[in-house]
Amino acid sequence: MTAIALTLILLLIPSLGKASEAGPLSITMEEYDYPYNVRFLPLFIEGQDLRMAYMDVPAEGEWNGRTVLLLHGKNFFGAYWKETIQLLRRNGYRVIAPDQVGFGKSSKPNIHYSFHLLASNTKKLLDTLGVKEVAVVGHSMGGMLATRFALMYPEAVTHLVLENPIGLEDYRPIVPYLSLEDLYRNELGSTEADIRNYHKTYYVQWKPGYDEYVNVAARMKESGEFPRLAMSSALTYQMIYEQPVCYEFINIKAKTLLVIGQSDRTVVGKARVKKELLSKVGQYPELGRRTAKLIANSSLAEIPNVGHIPHFEAKEIFHQELLSFLKR
Repeated sequence: MTAIALTLILLLIPSLGKASEAGPLSITMEEYDYPYNVRFLPLFIEGQDLRMAYMDVPAEGEWNGRTVLLLHGKNFFGAYWKETIQLLRRNGYRVIAPDQVGFGKSSKPNIHYSFHLLASNTKKLLDTLGVKEVAVVGHSMGGMLATRFALMYPEAVTHLVLENPIGLEDYRPIVPYLSLEDLYRNELGSTEADIRNYHKTYYVQWKPGYDEYVNVAARMKESGEFPRLAMSSALTYQMIYEQPVCYEFINIKAKTLLVIGQSDRTVVGKARVKKELLSKVGQYPELGRRTAKLIANSSLAEIPNVGHIPHFEAKEIFHQELLSFLKR
């Protein structure tokens, strides 16, 4: 083979990769590689055989005897914790990162979603793996789930970390109600531009790397099974809206760290909030301080000029706060 021919082949390889990435993505993401091996927990819910995907990542070198459970947000999946997993395992932790039912590589059933159900599924996973205690880290919707998990299974939680959790306020008096059918139609009708514009609200400064998560969502819209995903997404939105946890922070017993990006103004259903209320809701600096006062054994890390996802936008600071807290 001539040098010119070899060069042409090498130049073509990236182009072929990009073309394949632009195609449809199944709603259980079989074509999308996670950073670590994915396994499945079988579940039987409402007469349906389902599977819950998860990564169970051992520590690098000697295990320190402790396990961290990472709970993802609504518009994400377990793989977005990849750099946090790397950090934790380098520091001797075992890490378990599930995709909740309805998300990522897990099944997308039409069932009654509840934080109680998702917490129960997660406890079944830990029991199956023989894990008795965990430090729980929850981001966004995962913060609501982490709160419910800590309330249901206080004996299993050594530490609780809430990273810009949604649900620090009750959305029901703020956001006008939508029926499940309307929520479903909204999901079906969203465009790639809609998805990108929504994701941009998460950050103070957009970076090209964040496009990966927009592209995943956009590619799943091209799947023939997308209506099933749209329904499960509408159902989990309904779960968030109808099942607030903010009234129960006072009951949390675990040592808790709140990590709050100070520029976050996330409100689930914000587009429907009346203009005169917008300046009064989603105020994460105030919400974080108020919540820290409600949780007896808590501390608060406020990160300036950072939005909804500190583990992306301020990775080093978030990781420093996380490691320091886990050692307490």
